Amino acid sequence: MNRPELREYVKPKHIKDYPVGPCYTAGYLVTENSGWRTEKPVVENAGCIGCFYCYLCCPEGVIFKKGKAVDIDYAFCKGCGICARVCPKKAIKMVREEKNHGR
Repeated sequence: MNRPELREYVKPKHIKDYPVGPCYTAGYLVTENSGWRTEKPVVENAGCIGCFYCYLCCPEGVIFKKGKAVDIDYAFCKGCGICARVCPKKAIKMVREEKNHGR
């Protein structure tokens, strides 16, 4: 996925004035960082109402609009779970990361 361009953050006065993408000046991953994640967010798009709170709150900017739903760039997702916590319909669940450790 293409990473969005960073913009300077200025706190909006109204919700309609929030930017349409991440705008963090620090904490934004530029290299893949999924290796230490123990859980990952999984979106149940049938339950998604398109509020995009997850998109606005993701500290790494790995959630993208995909029509009326969202998509997650798992290569950069650190598994923090903020998206799942802010979802008003609980359409994002944190699931245990399944990795093959050579066993």
